Amino acid sequence: MAKFVLKRLAMLPLVLAGVTMLLFGLFQTLSPESRASLYIKDPRQLSSLEAVIREHGLRDPFHKQYLRWLRKVARGDLGYSETAKMPVTEAVRAFFPATIELSVLAFIPIMVLGVWLGTLSAVHKDKLVDQLSRFISITGYSLPSFALGLILLMVFYGVLNLFPPGRYSLESDIVVHDAAFNAFTGLILLDSLLNGEWALFVDALRHLVLPAATLTYITMALLVRVTRSSMLEELGKDYVRTARAKGLSEAAVIAHARRNAWIPVITIASILFVQLLGGVLITETVFAYPGIGRWVAQAALQLDVPAVMGVALLTSSLFVLGNLAADILYAVVDPRIRFK
Repeated sequence: MAKFVLKRLAMLPLVLAGVTMLLFGLFQTLSPESRASLYIKDPRQLSSLEAVIREHGLRDPFHKQYLRWLRKVARGDLGYSETAKMPVTEAVRAFFPATIELSVLAFIPIMVLGVWLGTLSAVHKDKLVDQLSRFISITGYSLPSFALGLILLMVFYGVLNLFPPGRYSLESDIVVHDAAFNAFTGLILLDSLLNGEWALFVDALRHLVLPAATLTYITMALLVRVTRSSMLEELGKDYVRTARAKGLSEAAVIAHARRNAWIPVITIASILFVQLLGGVLITETVFAYPGIGRWVAQAALQLDVPAVMGVALLTSSLFVLGNLAADILYAVVDPRIRFK
């Protein structure tokens, strides 16, 4: 197992180098003049474009510019975000914890309900529970996230006034910015517990319910279908028929089949989680939730290239790490993979 993990880790720097080179290459499609204008804050200084190009070496060969940029990235210098009015690294630290909270709160029910419904649907193929599962999958696929989000907002906030948008209320904002409040992690739910602020915890949780419910319903649809398909394939194999013929209980048969059906489920789950972490900009925008997706959407509209590049680099790195985690989980679930 250790050898398998080390082989995967050895490949990581090469993959990350390829990803960063691709991202920087896309940035290089802009002309030197366009890239130089990003360094100019005052429009009256546009006449000095050529001096900026020379200063930053924007006409240097690709490899020189790439290595110079890579050194900056290694130091944590991703440029300055005009949208957030702070360095990109600080903006990521400010907005990313909110997205992490939303992602985790949505991903747990996605996994639990998605795998449970998919398994139940396969075991009871063509029965009522299977029809219900397929209905959930089809509506989850076809219903746009903004439409579901707006419906939930109108019902549970507009009519019932139960779950408001945003991250927390004005009263909680006073608590968070009080000098006595320690922001240990930037994760409001965790920090509120560490500070003993139960009212803040409940308030932040109420604000998370609707965006998390939206993401759960929309995202779970794919996991349900993949789990169902994978379970049906396993339940139709010879070893399952043999186990049933030997008198093994149905629960034991299903447990064996589910373990073998995990490989495609792990693949989809890792992709879905990284997508959530990368920022679900539509959901965050609908619910006025201050996560990284909402920020990068605003940055893109304002042509804030350093912010977009920074988030693209973060998301790409998360995908690479997500694939690594999935590979390790494959080996845990199916030991045969380690020896291939």
